[in-house]
Amino acid sequence: MYVGALRVELRIRGMRSLKEKRRVLKRIIVEIGAPQPIAVAEVDHQNLWQRADLGVAAVSESPGQVDRMLAAITRDLEQRAEIEVLGTGRFYLDEGDR
Repeated sequence: MYVGALRVELRIRGMRSLKEKRRVLKRIIVEIGAPQPIAVAEVDHQNLWQRADLGVAAVSESPGQVDRMLAAITRDLEQRAEIEVLGTGRFYLDEGDR
């Protein structure tokens, strides 16, 4: 079993309230999580209108598959007009790391 985690720091363009930010983030989280078996959550900057950090976790039997899933999510986020990706970080764990 291989586990990968992705942290993505975002700027959400044009937000004027936390309610509006959460509506946009909820849609993004559903859309990036739907086509793949992953978990997504907002992990930082919950009280800032135009900033968010998303945490993504993926599990697979192959390290290559985990890497492809995280790369696809990063590409998807970078192509969205309503957000700007400010930074990303990937972290991996495999059964040998016990």
